[in-house]
Amino acid sequence: MKKFNLFNEIIVANKTNLLNAINSNKPFSIDIEGNINFEPFDERAVIFKGTLDKQSTNPLNPSAPLSLDSMFGSGYQIVEDGDRALIKAFSNWQSIIGFNADNASYDDTTADGVAEFSNKDLEEIGWHATEFDINYRTLVEVLENECDGILLCIEQEEPYQFSGLGFLSDNDHAKTVMYNYCQNEVKKLMAEDEHFAKENLEDDELEAAEFFGQ
Repeated sequence: MKKFNLFNEIIVANKTNLLNAINSNKPFSIDIEGNINFEPFDERAVIFKGTLDKQSTNPLNPSAPLSLDSMFGSGYQIVEDGDRALIKAFSNWQSIIGFNADNASYDDTTADGVAEFSNKDLEEIGWHATEFDINYRTLVEVLENECDGILLCIEQEEPYQFSGLGFLSDNDHAKTVMYNYCQNEVKKLMAEDEHFAKENLEDDELEAAEFFGQ
């Protein structure tokens, strides 16, 4: 997966398209590639979704139009460069989490870490894996290393801070990767750890073992 760190990235949007979207008074979104999209929204990672409450002029200079930076407010830093709008969005991270809540494959924005996958097949694998002490953090690292997608995040080194949302490009491929990883780990545990020997498994553990073909 590709990491898209909002602390570092500048999103480049076409200024004319952006102004047309604002003036349409329709809900629109801006994805991380700077594309402007209208309803029905797709599953791309976005930095903005909604409409803007705007004034048509700058109150300090009625003859001048309101700048994009002023329209979007303090959560964004926007520089207008010819026909481009250069957008820094990390300050609006809490709202960005909400914009993406319905589309993200997993949520790693809280101190508790990843608790579930939004895709039911991935969640079924993750739920069974926990019976063998394979946690969601481990599964997410496998997916991030082996699958295509976007990790939309804010991450800085000093002081260390991380908060992220994962967007998998291909759930079927992710399912195969995660299932195969868990199957191998469960097989190894059952062979090497007495606690997980088949004759010692409790009902839920036995169900999980069967789910992974053991």
